[in-house]
Amino acid sequence: MSEHLRTSQVAEAAGVNIQTLRYYERRGLLPEPDRSPGGHRRYDDRAVTVLRVIKAAQRLGFTLEEVADLLETGRHRHGRPAPGLQERARAKLAEVEQRIADLTTIREALTAALDAGCDDLTVCAKSACCPIPFTDLAEESRHAGPCC
Repeated sequence: MSEHLRTSQVAEAAGVNIQTLRYYERRGLLPEPDRSPGGHRRYDDRAVTVLRVIKAAQRLGFTLEEVADLLETGRHRHGRPAPGLQERARAKLAEVEQRIADLTTIREALTAALDAGCDDLTVCAKSACCPIPFTDLAEESRHAGPCC
């Protein structure tokens, strides 16, 4: 068995704060550690690994709920590949690609607004050449005057 680590040691090694570590315990993401005869939490080095996995999964866009599900699935696999991990990764990748597409659309609209010299959204929205996507909402107020 590995050396027992204190709460502060585990948090520091995993790059999280103590409150985060305890929150993950309460959520069931991290198994509750053994206790010393004095009642202090005693973790093994697996706790550091689990915390690092949680943080890495979050950086990849997984929610804590999704991470909890992945960890729970992994706990019951008994050395076999975790079913569904590939499928979940594909689904998360599709979400990320959709967000990138949405952000690209936003970037293009903002660039067009800057290029058009838009200084006032209300005035710009009334213009026929307004590049901002919400111009359909101001359709009845539109006039064919010069851009912003």
